[in-house]
Amino acid sequence: MSENVLSVDVAIVGAGPVGMSLALALADGRHRVLLLDNRQRHAGASDPRALALAHGTRQIMERLGAWNAGAATSIDSIHISQRGGFGRTLIDSREHGIDALGYVMRYRDLLAALDAAIEPVRRVYDCRVGSVTADSDAAEITLSGDGAPQRVVASLVVHAEGSAAGDPDVRVCDYRQHAVVAEVRPLPGHGHRAWERFTPDGPLALLPLGDDYSLVFTVPPEKAAALLDLDESCFLAALRKQFGRRLDFVASGPRASFPLALRVRQHLVGTRQAWIGNAAQSLHPVSGQGFNLGLRDAWELASALLASDGEAGDERTLAAYAAGRELDRKASIAFTDGIVRIFGNDLAPLRAARGAGLLALDLVPPLRHFVARRMIWGARAWP
Repeated sequence: MSENVLSVDVAIVGAGPVGMSLALALADGRHRVLLLDNRQRHAGASDPRALALAHGTRQIMERLGAWNAGAATSIDSIHISQRGGFGRTLIDSREHGIDALGYVMRYRDLLAALDAAIEPVRRVYDCRVGSVTADSDAAEITLSGDGAPQRVVASLVVHAEGSAAGDPDVRVCDYRQHAVVAEVRPLPGHGHRAWERFTPDGPLALLPLGDDYSLVFTVPPEKAAALLDLDESCFLAALRKQFGRRLDFVASGPRASFPLALRVRQHLVGTRQAWIGNAAQSLHPVSGQGFNLGLRDAWELASALLASDGEAGDERTLAAYAAGRELDRKASIAFTDGIVRIFGNDLAPLRAARGAGLLALDLVPPLRHFVARRMIWGARAWP
């Protein structure tokens, strides 16, 4: 075979945390794995985002040997409320016999831990995927880029990041919201409590990160642009006004914003192809479910591949993966999208109904436990 053609069992397109987790889960198995990314290595070192990692995600990362404990800040409790309405819910890790409900970690720190752990996996960076074709015999990827093979022939191609624009298999719902993200210093300290505060503009989340909070400030697009233009003092004043008087904020780091939409691929598998993570679905950041759902995609695909005695692209193996993800995936999408829609209307009767729901959640432990387990382990409440 030509030196410009590389043959592997599993080619993973996208070296973000989900793609790297899949590569790591397969690293000690029988499959020859190749990880492809259009960015340069360590490009994520400057990424300003923080990720909410469920307790179940920590368990998976520990199994993979990639849990970066020193970079993680625990979430011991979550306070959920709505501005301008009654009712609130407090979820506490002590009720569930676990150290924390979840953790917050900078994207770059998670990526660095995974990058170190998958050192033996073959990787090609700074390469651009031209096309992916597949038939009953193999899948083929055409590539361009310095040092990249011209073609990769694989038993299975896994898409781990992004979705092609205009792909008819991808359903898109534009929420007409932008998330403004920053790190802010609270007064008093956060005490490892996260806040989910629903406002008429959208949810406002505060996630403990080191001594600060990682802020996700959801607003209409025009307000996002205005918030980015404010100086620090005026931005903190806008945050205080939106959040209310329960906390004060005394400092803010750099800000960025990005548009919010629900993107859902209708079919998780095709001929010798599978989709995981953001390539399968991207969710609204409310309740912090997106990355956790994507990691469970990677874990269950790896489990299906390792349990099979057939080749990686075997149709039955891929069908088993898709069927196994259906409940968790549909429930997570419905859960997140439902919250956005239920709390996105500020009519007084709906505000009162939401308040009653939050109060019921707080007063009825089995209902609260159901929601907590859903957030920790997904719809199947595993492992």
